[in-house]
Amino acid sequence: MQCHICNEPTMMFVDEQNQMLYHHCSDCEYIFKTPSVYQDIAAQKERYDLHENDAENEGYRAYFQRFLDFVLPAVRNPKNALDFGCGESTLLASMLEEEGIACDYFDPIYHPRGLDDSKKYDLIVSTEVFEHLQDPKEVFETLLERLNSGGYLAIQTEFHPNEMGAFKNWYYPKDPTHIVFFREKTFEVLASLSNCRVVDDNGKNMVVIKKP
Repeated sequence: MQCHICNEPTMMFVDEQNQMLYHHCSDCEYIFKTPSVYQDIAAQKERYDLHENDAENEGYRAYFQRFLDFVLPAVRNPKNALDFGCGESTLLASMLEEEGIACDYFDPIYHPRGLDDSKKYDLIVSTEVFEHLQDPKEVFETLLERLNSGGYLAIQTEFHPNEMGAFKNWYYPKDPTHIVFFREKTFEVLASLSNCRVVDDNGKNMVVIKKP
C-alpha cells in the first residue's frame, strides 16, 4: 500500500497483542492502521462523548496553555485564528481571544457550521485532531488554503517512537479512533510538498508550519 503522505511504498507490520495491521513508510516515517478498521463519524462520536473536557477544569486549561506557550512565540502577532477540530469545548478559542487574537472554531461533530469558505486566517491551530484523519494530507492542504500568505499552521499530535517494539507498547494507538501517526519528519515532508516550512517543533507532539 502507498503512503498517504509521500506516496512511497509502505512496509506492513502486525501488533501481535491485538492483531492490528499497520503500514509504515520509511521515507517520511508515517504510520497508519489498515483502513478496514477506520470508524464512521457516529462510532467516533461515541468515543469522544466519553471525554471529560470541562472548560472550568484547571488541568484542561493548563493543557492548552502549554500549547499556546509553545506556539505563540513562534508566530508573528496573528490578528485572527481558527481552532480546527476543537471538539465540544471552545476553550482554546477563548484563550486565544484572551491573547487579543480573534478566533473562530470548527468541529465536524460538535460545531459543524459557521465556517466562511472565503475567510483567511493568520493562524490555524489543531490539537489532537490529525491522528483521527483518514486523509491527513488532504486536510493539511485544505487548511493551508485557509491561511493568509505568511500564516501559520500549529498542530499538536503525539509523535510516534520510530521503532517497532516501542511503537507496539505505545499507549496512543490503543485508542481505536487514533488511526494515523506522525514524526517530525512526516510534517517536514508534508510542508515541503506544499512549499511550506517547519519553523519549530518540540520533538514530542507540537509543530508550527509557515505558509510562504
